[in-house]
Amino acid sequence: MKRKITVPAILLIAAGMIAYGSCRGETAIILNKAVNICMQCIGLG
Repeated sequence: MKRKITVPAILLIAAGMIAYGSCRGETAIILNKAVNICMQCIGLG
């Protein structure tokens, strides 16, 4: 019974945090960091 409540609650909280971060504009920051890391690994930057 405990698991039936816990899993949906965690998923709902995670979705809320993702939405909050997206509203704050952090998506662009994360994408920028990912591009920079990839460029450094490949050796282009």
